[in-house]
Amino acid sequence: MEIQRNVSEFILLGFSYDQNMQVFCFVLFLFCYVALLAGNLLILVSIRCSPLFHQPMYYFLSHLSTMDICYTSSITPKLIGDLLVERKTISYGNCMLQVFTMHFFGMIEVLILTVMAFDRYAAICKPLHYLLIMNRTRCSLLLLAAWAGGAVHSFPQFFMVIQLPFCGPNEIDHYFCDIFPLLKVACTDTYITGVLVVAFSGMVALVTFIVLFVSYGIILFTLRNLSAEGRCKALSTCGSHIMVVVLFFMPCIHTYVLLAESENGYKEISVFYTVIVPMPNPLIYTLRKMEMKIAMG
Repeated sequence: MEIQRNVSEFILLGFSYDQNMQVFCFVLFLFCYVALLAGNLLILVSIRCSPLFHQPMYYFLSHLSTMDICYTSSITPKLIGDLLVERKTISYGNCMLQVFTMHFFGMIEVLILTVMAFDRYAAICKPLHYLLIMNRTRCSLLLLAAWAGGAVHSFPQFFMVIQLPFCGPNEIDHYFCDIFPLLKVACTDTYITGVLVVAFSGMVALVTFIVLFVSYGIILFTLRNLSAEGRCKALSTCGSHIMVVVLFFMPCIHTYVLLAESENGYKEISVFYTVIVPMPNPLIYTLRKMEMKIAMG
């Protein structure tokens, strides 16, 4: 059957109709976005222009900063611009593009965080074989696998969404095009699609978080065999990684698992993993590492 699609654009309802609240959100999100761009670009330049680029941990960190910029830039500029206008619209094509880029870059970032956990495991639990395990070829293959994983994660969901019929209404109760808000305005039964989205996004985030939690638990358990100086250095590195993992994954799990069928709190929780949480990542990763401070200098 031919897909019925009478909708050429969607209206985004955003956060609030109160003008003062929109001005406050504009200033807040603009600050967060500028801080994210400045911080991650500083990390990229510092690593690329120093010998740190040849170390696996910083090699992965530079790619994580790139994904932070791409992931947030797929949503935040549109959000900031919409806060200045009364009628917030997005074309059907741009809406579908936003769905794809958000899940594509988001999944790559999740997988890079997983690769960084494996890197820390190799460095702390297998120190004598670390350089052999994490050689440049293997690091590049791991990053290639992260990009492939992002494609495997995002394309099926993207194809599910573009197959949905939209015949009105075209108002989305969100500030960007995400799958669950689109399911609510589709002109068909979307129960099976919703279950598949929970499986693709929610359960993947939950399982990955559990794997990362267990892996860092093993790393921390191994620290008891190190010297006091070695424990402090390892705890400093792993502590920053664990903080980023918790801040990124908890809102994602809450959104795609706990709030999958909820009407309340979806937008507010989404702000954390799309705008707020990526902003402090550069600070968390750099302020506790003397090598990065020297490279920036």
